Amino acid sequence: MNWISGIQKAVDYVEAHITEELDFSEIAKQAYSSSFHFQRVFSILCGFTLGDYIRMRRLSLAGSELAATDTRILDIAVKYGYDTQASFSRALTRFHGVTPSQIRSGANLKSFSRLSVKLILNGGNMMDYRIETKDAFKIICKKISVSCKKELTTAEISDFWRQCGTDGTISALCKYIPENNAFDGCIVGASFGKDASDTNFPYGIGAHYNGATVTEKDFTVEEIPAHTYAVFRCVGAMPEAFNKLYQQIYSEFFPASEYQPCGGTDFEAYPSADVSDPGYTCEIWVAVEKK
Repeated sequence: MNWISGIQKAVDYVEAHITEELDFSEIAKQAYSSSFHFQRVFSILCGFTLGDYIRMRRLSLAGSELAATDTRILDIAVKYGYDTQASFSRALTRFHGVTPSQIRSGANLKSFSRLSVKLILNGGNMMDYRIETKDAFKIICKKISVSCKKELTTAEISDFWRQCGTDGTISALCKYIPENNAFDGCIVGASFGKDASDTNFPYGIGAHYNGATVTEKDFTVEEIPAHTYAVFRCVGAMPEAFNKLYQQIYSEFFPASEYQPCGGTDFEAYPSADVSDPGYTCEIWVAVEKK
């Protein structure tokens, strides 16, 4: 399944279960993707998060139902996932710009339409990439677990990077990088996929491992299976350049390429922390397979 049809299948699932409690990992499964990866790419491609899409669709539908029926406000609130009438009324007012009573009196509503994913050919963009086939290797990293079932916030990952940059983690990782390494001496962000419990997504900050004895208690050594990677060079200040490149990868490269994402461990390789430099250069490694 290609990424475009995968997103549409996930959106169709959301719409079919819009009044139910939605499990974000189940939504991502419709696109044969991890929750972490799906949510991140969805927000880059669509310009809003998966959670925002769900909230706006629910409030759009709830407003229409409120205007067209005499169903109690509390019952509509519960139907669309709100615990109290007060919280529902606040959200509805922020979205539509009018109160529930004004909606009942015929006030104008805002509509957020159902997402329909289409492949639009626009082109001429140059992408600097290469295909790398790697044998199995090991990385050493510090990991956190992000819930697969809930909405992902970029703050979780950003805060983790800030923490590792100030508590000595990144400096400690550097001493384990071998002379000949997969990422040219870079520190990497590693997106592993689901853990054994199938409820969390492990994300790590690490480096190619040289085999030395590990002295840090919060570091783990992870075996990375043999994979083929599409490696994309990203140039520019973060996060703008990063987001633009991810959008190109999934809206231009994969639809036209003989490759597709395969759900392996993906990496983002950073040579330094000077990410605001307009000439900053890093790499995105996406595990791929042939279609």
